[in-house]
Amino acid sequence: MKFLVVFCFFILTSAITSAQKSDDDRTDVQLSAKKKKNKKKRVKLPKIDLSHWKVTIPEGKGKGGAISVSPPEILDYASNEVLKPFMYNDSVSGALVFYAYPTDATTANTKYSRSELREQMEPGNDKVNWTFSQGGYLKAKMAMGEVSRADDGKYHKVIIAQIHGRLTNEQRELIGQKDNNAPPILKIYWQNGKIRVKTKVLKFAGVDQKGILYKEAWTDDKGQNFEQEVGFRKFTIEVKVTDGKMVVSLNKNEFFVYDSASIKRWGIFENYFKVGNYFQTRDKGAYASVKLYELDVAH
Repeated sequence: MKFLVVFCFFILTSAITSAQKSDDDRTDVQLSAKKKKNKKKRVKLPKIDLSHWKVTIPEGKGKGGAISVSPPEILDYASNEVLKPFMYNDSVSGALVFYAYPTDATTANTKYSRSELREQMEPGNDKVNWTFSQGGYLKAKMAMGEVSRADDGKYHKVIIAQIHGRLTNEQRELIGQKDNNAPPILKIYWQNGKIRVKTKVLKFAGVDQKGILYKEAWTDDKGQNFEQEVGFRKFTIEVKVTDGKMVVSLNKNEFFVYDSASIKRWGIFENYFKVGNYFQTRDKGAYASVKLYELDVAH
C-alpha cells in the first residue's frame, strides 16, 4: 500500500513538472515572438518631405561637375544607385544621412565636396527664390554622425545649414558675372562638438547699389559659438528671417540676433536655404556624415 502511494505521488509530480515545462516553453516562444515584434517595430524611417529640395553629391566629373538630383527623382533616393552612397536612411535612429568626403567633383564656386540639400520653392527650378522682405523660416533637427580628425586631433568641421544668396538675371548682367551666384549670408557649422554661426558683413558701409552686388563687397564676420556643446547628440536649429533681421537659435534655448546695417542691406539679394553636409576639408582620407531627423521650411 505504501509503495502504491509513493508511485502515485511520483506520477503526479512528473505530470506537474511536465505541465510547468510545457508552460515555460510556451512562455519562451511567446517572449521570443514578442522580442521579434518589438525589434521589427524599432525600424524607423525619416519623415522628411523632399518635394521642394534638390541634393548635390560629391560624385561627377571635376569642378562644377558635381551631380545634382531634383524633384521628383530625389523622392526615390533610397533606390537611386547614384545617391545611395551619399544619401541614405538610418533605419535604427530614423535619420536621413548625408555622407561626404573630398572628391574632384565639386560645384563651380568651391573646392570642397558636399552632400547637401538645396531649397527649391518651385520643384525642379533654381530660379524661384525668396527675399528677406518676403521672409523665411527653417527648423532642422540634426546630429553629427561619424567624422574624421585632422592632424592636430580636432574633428574636421562641417557646414550643416546655410542661407545662400543669388543674383537675379538683371543683377548678373549689370555686373557682368557669368553666373547668378552670390555669397551665403549665413553659414552654420558643426565644429568640435559646438554649433558655430557666421554671417556676412560689408567691407565698406557706403558701397552703392551696384557695388554691393559684387562678392568682393562682402566678408565674413568673426563668427560666434553657442555655449551649449551638442557633441554627437541631437540638436535643433531654427532660423527666422524678416525684413532687415535674422534670428538663429539652438534648441530654443540660445539665440543670436542679426540686425546690423549689413543685414538690412542684404535685402537686395534673393536667397535659398541649404541643409546637410558641406564638408570643409580636402585632407586625404577625411570623411563625415550628418544625420537629419526633421526638416521644416516656411515663407
